[in-house]
Amino acid sequence: MTCRWNLLMLALCLSVIAVLSKQSCPNGFNQLPQGCIDIDECAVDEDYPEDIGPCGEDADCINTNGTFYCVCKDGFRSSSLTVNFSAASSATCRDINECLEIQDVCGSNANCFNTSPYYSCICSDGFISTNGLEKFRHGDDVMCIDIDECQEDEVCGQYATCINAPGSHHCVCNPGFGLKSGESNFSGTQEQCEDICMLDKTVCGNGTCHRGASGHYCACHTGFTNYGNSSFRCTALNCDDFKDLNILTEKFHAANDVVVLLNKSCVEMTESENPTVPHKEDLLGRLLSMIDQLLSSGALNDNRKVSIFLNLVENALRLIGPFMESPGENMSSSHTELEVLVHKGADLPRGAVTVSSKQAQLDMLLETAAGDRSYYPGFTTLSLLSYANLEDSADGFFGKMKPPEKQKFKINSKVVTVTVSNSNTSHLKEPIKLTFYHMTQTNKTSHCVFWDSSEDGGAWSARGCTVVKTNPEYTVCSCTHMSSFAVLMALYEIENKFELQLITWVGLSLSLICLFFCILTFSLIRAIQSPRTTIHLHLCISLFAAGLIFLAGIARTENQVNTPNSACVDKTCALSK
Repeated sequence: MTCRWNLLMLALCLSVIAVLSKQSCPNGFNQLPQGCIDIDECAVDEDYPEDIGPCGEDADCINTNGTFYCVCKDGFRSSSLTVNFSAASSATCRDINECLEIQDVCGSNANCFNTSPYYSCICSDGFISTNGLEKFRHGDDVMCIDIDECQEDEVCGQYATCINAPGSHHCVCNPGFGLKSGESNFSGTQEQCEDICMLDKTVCGNGTCHRGASGHYCACHTGFTNYGNSSFRCTALNCDDFKDLNILTEKFHAANDVVVLLNKSCVEMTESENPTVPHKEDLLGRLLSMIDQLLSSGALNDNRKVSIFLNLVENALRLIGPFMESPGENMSSSHTELEVLVHKGADLPRGAVTVSSKQAQLDMLLETAAGDRSYYPGFTTLSLLSYANLEDSADGFFGKMKPPEKQKFKINSKVVTVTVSNSNTSHLKEPIKLTFYHMTQTNKTSHCVFWDSSEDGGAWSARGCTVVKTNPEYTVCSCTHMSSFAVLMALYEIENKFELQLITWVGLSLSLICLFFCILTFSLIRAIQSPRTTIHLHLCISLFAAGLIFLAGIARTENQVNTPNSACVDKTCALSK
């Protein structure tokens, strides 16, 4: 019995010793007969080869003596932002977006596409990689170079020239050829260049189209012109506007010379096969000089002459404008201020434009100045001409415009002429806006008007014009037409009070009676005559003459250029004092 108990105790001790011996190996090791051996946690189980391991599929497991750690694969980054991490941690490996994090990772002319893992670089359209492969990465020593599409045969078809550009190309028709679409260039074979003369029967307008080595050219018919530019469309030019102007030129040789020169240039443009382009600066300078002479001399003393004058100026500007170079120029003289804008080219100009002077400002669309595309002559001109004192000659001619009772109209701005190359301006799709600066600041009602030469020989008319905005300093007008010469201005009303006239008549009459008795006293009573009384006598005579003339002309309120003599005598009497 004792022996059994001893054996049992011995077995128990041996078991305890064995257990204690086995636990003597640290974590990560296995107890083997030969001792503690490291456990390879990263080893792949042959029975389960698809097992992703303790670190996950986007990380590599690195075994160490007694333990292991995880390292993210290339193209991935630990969410803990550490290089190494343990499987027991919550860290995971996330894809690195190299396209966002690495600036210009693919170089120029290439696009970056992120993948998991890594990324790919693909050349942009029109470029090819230097190694010929579609995809590459930074460090492969690969660049994207331009593909010269123009080296391909018939890339643009007949009658066209290929122009290569980085990453692309385009085709341009040879001179004398064009596209049905009207575009200036194209790519591919969807369109083909065709002879312009056959493609567009209206390319020359009223002329015959021919194709030459440098492109097409137009031979204008009689009465039409392209202003010396053979590629322009032929348009009508009426030279009769420069004839029968004797009413203006018979007394002014300078005006006659200008009219003759304008008529000669006009006839040259419409009748010669190879017209000589006139010297635009000479024509423009002479025109402004003629305007100065007519305005300073008072020759425009009735409405018919004003109509002829404005019509002449408008037609002269239309004739000279096409010869000017883009973008135009500014000129001024003693009685005028002129700004001209010029656009040349096959494409119809677009957009808003502003032309201004000291007296007015014009705002309009270039499309309005150019006119219909089907009649576009290849150029657009726009001019704003301000006159220094034309309002003196044109005042008083108001035609059918009737002011309210006891009121009258008075011009309160400088007169301007607006001229465009578009000949059809009777009804504009988009109205023009003119801002007039008042000569006299006033709160009186303003009206926007234009000079209508068809009304009683010429008169101001408000037809088609409205006031957009007005204040004491300026008035903004909107007009749906420019008539035949497009002259507009602002007017203000003046009350005509009878009481003021009565006081003037009575007071002035009493002054004349008193002056008359003074003259009799100083001239007839010898006892008081002396050098001093002689001076007083002459002063009374001058005052009497001035008052008498003023009293006789106070009711004459018509156009002042018709009666300049009274004003001259009045001033002479005042100076003689």
